[in-house]
Amino acid sequence: MKIAADANVLLSAILGGRARLVLEHPQIEAALTTDHTFSGVEEYAPILAVKKRLSPDRLLLAVAALGVTIVDRGQYAKSMAQAARLISHRDPEDIELLALALHLRIPIWSNDKDFDNLPVPRFSTEGMLRHLRIIG
Repeated sequence: MKIAADANVLLSAILGGRARLVLEHPQIEAALTTDHTFSGVEEYAPILAVKKRLSPDRLLLAVAALGVTIVDRGQYAKSMAQAARLISHRDPEDIELLALALHLRIPIWSNDKDFDNLPVPRFSTEGMLRHLRIIG
């Protein structure tokens, strides 16, 4: 299974949350994201490190080791207009991730409800854990 991963679940994974179980699961063929989304993870990780009293360097190293594939914008650019129509009124920061999911016809893995009621399924981390039968 391929999934389009949002920043909030990737940040959870680097903190050792249950999201890491999803990334490490054998049924997850690929966790994909956009450069825009990944940049948000890199930008917020040091802030999160301070809040959680963790080493910023270690957290940035964890970001680098996530094993997430960053998909070039050119690969999903044709879906940007559709994504903008569907989600820009909710959160313009989500356009690229939605475009990626639309283009590849894969679900979005995010705890952000802005992705609800769109033409691609959204799984929260708990939903992914249930889907993968990690939890009942």
